[in-house]
Amino acid sequence: MKIGILGSGSVGQTLGRGFLALGHEVKIGTRDTKKPEVVSWVKTSGPKASSGTFSEAARFGEVVFLCTFWAGTENALALAGRENFRGKVTVDVTNPLDFTKGMPPRLAIGHTTSGGETVQEWLPDAKVVKAFNTSTAAFMIDGKHGNDQLDMFIAGNDPAAKKTVTGMLTQFHWNTHDLGGIEQSRILEYFAMLWIRYGALNNVWNHAFKMVRK
Repeated sequence: MKIGILGSGSVGQTLGRGFLALGHEVKIGTRDTKKPEVVSWVKTSGPKASSGTFSEAARFGEVVFLCTFWAGTENALALAGRENFRGKVTVDVTNPLDFTKGMPPRLAIGHTTSGGETVQEWLPDAKVVKAFNTSTAAFMIDGKHGNDQLDMFIAGNDPAAKKTVTGMLTQFHWNTHDLGGIEQSRILEYFAMLWIRYGALNNVWNHAFKMVRK
């Protein structure tokens, strides 16, 4: 499968490495393909790795991952070309964080809408699935915890798209739980804030979520 990734930070690079390890082709989209970290990622990631503009990555991907900082997300999608997402599973990994008052951040939007819903509005012809946003980048491609698996929650309006994303998460050793429509991104983004708040107050960033049934 061809995977397009918008965003060349730690999240995009980590997911890219994970999909390459599974045998997929990956193109990372960035505003500057000559950035040293992007050049290094491509050079060290093998023949199935490449980089390009946001538009090139969106066209390339059969599935597209959105891994941008929230403040630049709308612009990134405009540069990518909304027509390049038509009919495609688009995985929204973003969290709408506001850092204007420092750490820990606040949610820029919430309660009556969410980042996931906003991305679906920006990309009305895409099949948006909110996923991967409640974990640190380091864990995204490995949901194992000893002999057990960690839990990932997803949301989206298209059942087939969610099945595709669940299959990917399974390959990365996650248990997946479907919360329903894309409006449930409101819950997932607050769930991400729980992860961030705990990390910021305790200065630990290796925590993750595991749901148990008593």
